[in-house]
Amino acid sequence: FFVGFFYLFQYFRIFLLAAAGAISVWIIQRKLRQVSRSMFGTDSLLEGLEQQEERIAETPRSVSSMTSIYLPQIAKDFPEFSLEEFRKKSENSLNAFLSALETQELSSLAGISESLRNQARLRIDDQDRQGIREQFRNVKIHQTAISRYEKRPGCCAVTFQSAVEYVYGRTRNGEKEVMPDRIQTRYDMEWIYIQDPERYGQAAGGAVGVSCPNCGAPIKNLGAKFCEYCGSAVEVINSRVWPLEHIKEDR
Repeated sequence: FFVGFFYLFQYFRIFLLAAAGAISVWIIQRKLRQVSRSMFGTDSLLEGLEQQEERIAETPRSVSSMTSIYLPQIAKDFPEFSLEEFRKKSENSLNAFLSALETQELSSLAGISESLRNQARLRIDDQDRQGIREQFRNVKIHQTAISRYEKRPGCCAVTFQSAVEYVYGRTRNGEKEVMPDRIQTRYDMEWIYIQDPERYGQAAGGAVGVSCPNCGAPIKNLGAKFCEYCGSAVEVINSRVWPLEHIKEDR
């Protein structure tokens, strides 16, 4: 009798544990469905996460737009500076840069610095050694704005940032390594105005200073061609006027 009662008790215990487990699973699933409905509007959390990934892939990145703050400063230093011209140049240069990486040809790059040309060449050479080819298809630039303006020793730098969308793929030795995927990202493009080639490239920390060669008065507008005090012509010491110095992806 006691042996039978013991086995019956064990079966009953197992049944209670199984029932408790089933109830716990049901409660967890119910909570997950509630969370999924509130976050994604669907009962399936996995389906909701997949929809979220699709939305992220379709949503352009925001840019760090500081145009309203920096443009008056730039206009004061460089009265002839054209925002629209530089915005278009930035977008065209970015398109050309991505095209150069895909075709592994530098001929499409024009009006850039030797530094940026070397940047592209090194990346292309490295990929060529590894048998890698990158693809940037359906490139779309959603927005471009000034994100930074700096005065450095010997130069001034204006950085434009673009929100970019493209379909990215990569092959290695002719075989697909990364399947084509829509990417939303950002790129920084830094334009340099070289005021003093000897000081350019040195450690940052000082402001750019230029004086009139005739009366010695400070030149407040770095793009000025005449001294506002004595009217003497100011020789602009720049070996390259606004070359594109760097392009960097900002994820």
